[in-house]
Amino acid sequence: MTAELLLLADWLQAVGCTHVAMESTGVYWRPVYNLLEGLFTLLVVNAQHIKAVPGRKTDVKDAEWIAELLRHGLLRGSFIPSKPQRQLRELTRHRTTLVQDRARVINRLQAVLEDANIKLAAVVTDIRGVSARAMLEALIAGQRDVDALAELARGRLRTKRDQLAEALQGYFTSHHSFLVTEYLSQIDYFDDAIDRVSALIAQHLEAEQEAVALLDTIPGVSQRTAEILLAEIGTDMTRFPSAKHLASWAGMCPGNYDSGGKRLNGKTRKGSRWLRQVLVEAAHVAAKTKGT
Repeated sequence: MTAELLLLADWLQAVGCTHVAMESTGVYWRPVYNLLEGLFTLLVVNAQHIKAVPGRKTDVKDAEWIAELLRHGLLRGSFIPSKPQRQLRELTRHRTTLVQDRARVINRLQAVLEDANIKLAAVVTDIRGVSARAMLEALIAGQRDVDALAELARGRLRTKRDQLAEALQGYFTSHHSFLVTEYLSQIDYFDDAIDRVSALIAQHLEAEQEAVALLDTIPGVSQRTAEILLAEIGTDMTRFPSAKHLASWAGMCPGNYDSGGKRLNGKTRKGSRWLRQVLVEAAHVAAKTKGT
């Protein structure tokens, strides 16, 4: 409870404590860190680095062991960004989750259309586009004339009206209409939510527009990717001794485990899944761009 954590802070200050160390277990360290930040030198330590010798294990013994290691200077704290950067991380990660949730709904929408023998995705590039949305809303409204539906195409898609008419020939029932309406409503919600979060992210990065623009010049890195990189890594590179250290921290370096002259394992270490995901996406985009 918050009141108990505040009492802990008062007690630590009363006994002259200057450093506090804790395990980075899930999200349970965060409430403690938030309340003690600024009052003590805090170390959040990887639990794998402070395993005690085998024996009886209790929370009290774990705390005593961590205190003993801290007293002898044997602990190395994990990288914990500043509070503004932690808030930015939460926003970019929330947006990533929203984008993933929207993609799942789009897949469900496509499954319903397949069930109705509507092959719209085979002709249009984006089923969320203006033309596709107009056709879906017309289907929901009861329009079944495929030529009339194809006439709703906009721009270059109008040259594919014959293909659209063929793709829109299906078995679209009231059941399909209900489900498509639900999914379109959910997609609209996610679109609005993503826009709101993106606007707030832009506010947080107002002072870092130069860094965003510079990152955006890297092949495969978009503005959204740049925002995530700044949220996950920050702009202070002094915390990483070299580019190799940064790549290792991100979990993007192959492992090096050999014995007897044989390479036994090359798995990458565990890093931030949010950072790894966006770096892999950027690499794929860059590879495709180079290929074209």
